[in-house]
Amino acid sequence: MDFWVKNGKPALFLAPMEGVTDAPMRALMSELGGFTHTVTEFLRVSQTVLPKKLFPRHMVELHNDSRTPSGAPAILQLLGGNAERLARSAALAIEAGARGIDLNFGCPAPTVNSHDGGATLLKYPHRIEEIVRAVRDAVPAAYPVSAKIRLGWDTHDPAVENARRAEQGGASWIAIHGRTKMQGYMPPAHWGPIGEVKKRVSIPVIANGDIWTVADFEACRAQSGCEHFMLGRSALANPHLVHHVARSLGLPHRALGPSPSREEWRALLGRFLEISAPLSDNPFYGLRRVKQWLRYAFQHGDFSGFEEVKLLQSEAALRELLPRLGEPQPLPSRITPKTAELQEAY
Repeated sequence: MDFWVKNGKPALFLAPMEGVTDAPMRALMSELGGFTHTVTEFLRVSQTVLPKKLFPRHMVELHNDSRTPSGAPAILQLLGGNAERLARSAALAIEAGARGIDLNFGCPAPTVNSHDGGATLLKYPHRIEEIVRAVRDAVPAAYPVSAKIRLGWDTHDPAVENARRAEQGGASWIAIHGRTKMQGYMPPAHWGPIGEVKKRVSIPVIANGDIWTVADFEACRAQSGCEHFMLGRSALANPHLVHHVARSLGLPHRALGPSPSREEWRALLGRFLEISAPLSDNPFYGLRRVKQWLRYAFQHGDFSGFEEVKLLQSEAALRELLPRLGEPQPLPSRITPKTAELQEAY
């Protein structure tokens, strides 16, 4: 698979989500198929240039030609507001083995925004251009430099200018989350303004935000006019969704049901624990991540076993539960000793 996104060749990204789509999840989601690309959680460039040795620790794919174990391209995401330090960090990341750099101008977290990072840059279009140009100049032309933005800080008005500034700075493509910073993750996402941006730039535009179902995907495609898409929380809530979207885009996919069965969920969770074990020495890592994952699937999908998992205290208990996870639970008996006596009498 190619690292570049090109017009006329649909792409389907696993979204970067801090504390969610880390290396084990990227490995599992790409192993399941459907996604053409993944993006790492952001590395923040603050007061100093990041040391070269940091990148392989953060992005294990650098040990595998910047690909997940199943071969999907992985793009390294950086976040910050200082163009020079971002550029120097990006150059070192390329030396460490990165084959693409993504710049985060969309993170809505207050702690990030108050320290000159993420979505706060949406208020300063000239700085977006400056940062993208500095990183583009520092990274060899063979490697893409992309940008992820939101529609704006508190209105959609800056979306076109910010995207055009990123393009003028040399961005290879732009991913747009269809919300403002002030919306955070509150529904709805707005796909129409993404389409307005797409009409005004020549580089590929990736649509992102609230694609929970195939119907959502079709609506997003119709309203945005995009051929490239990014799935985040929805891919965890229903791991089959990516295959239905990939099929609609003409990408390689598997013929799967609408959502995973109980047996498929058990296999997915077991495989995640297997993948994550050698990548973390924290004994609670796997359990915490499975709880987080199943909360998405319970709230936004049709998974019914979250109540069984959320009170578990160890990964050993989770592994013991897996073979029967999601099975219907017996109803508590309502028969009292007195009613049992009466039943016997009749």
